[in-house]
Amino acid sequence: MSTATTTPTDWTLDPTHTEVGFGVRHMMLSTVKGSFTDMEGSIHLDEENFTNSSVSVSIKSDSIGTGNADRDGHLRSEDFLDTEGHPEITFRSTRVEGSPEEFTLHGDLTIRGETRPVVLSGQELGRGQDPWGNLRVGFKADTEISRKDFGLTWNQALETGGVLVGDKISISLEAQAIPTSQED
Repeated sequence: MSTATTTPTDWTLDPTHTEVGFGVRHMMLSTVKGSFTDMEGSIHLDEENFTNSSVSVSIKSDSIGTGNADRDGHLRSEDFLDTEGHPEITFRSTRVEGSPEEFTLHGDLTIRGETRPVVLSGQELGRGQDPWGNLRVGFKADTEISRKDFGLTWNQALETGGVLVGDKISISLEAQAIPTSQED
C-alpha cells in the first residue's frame, strides 16, 4: 500500500496541545510574551504533493493571556483587539511552498476585521501514536507582523523617547493535530 492511502490527509488541531504565542517589545526594554488558548482549525495534507496542502485556523480573541490580568483586560479592550466587536482571529492559507521538513506557508490573517497577507516559516516536527493509540502530527511555524497593519495603533509616547508598545509582533505556533476521522 502507498503512503497516500494509509496516511490521513485531513487533520484537526488539538487545542489542548496547540499554542499560538506572541511577543512584543515593551518600553523598548523587554519583550512581553503571551498566548491564545482557545482555537480550532483544520489541516489538509497532500502526501503526494505537499504544496497542495492547506490550513485554516480560528482563534477566540478573548482567550489572550499574558499572565497579567490588567494587561490582558487592556488587550481585550477597544484599544487593542476589541474582542466584543471582533471575537475571532482567523488564518486561511493561500499557498504552501517547500516540503514538510521546511516549508513556507502563505495566507490571509484577519485581526480586528483587517485582513493582510502573511508568510510563516515552518516545519513538521514528526508523527506518532499517543498512549491511547491515536495518531498525531506536530508542526511549528513563526512569523512577524506589524500590529499597525491590523488597526492595533494604540500607544503612548515615553518621556525618555520611544513608545510604550513596539510595532512588531513575533508570532510562534506549536501545534498537534489528529486525523479528522479520530474526532469524537
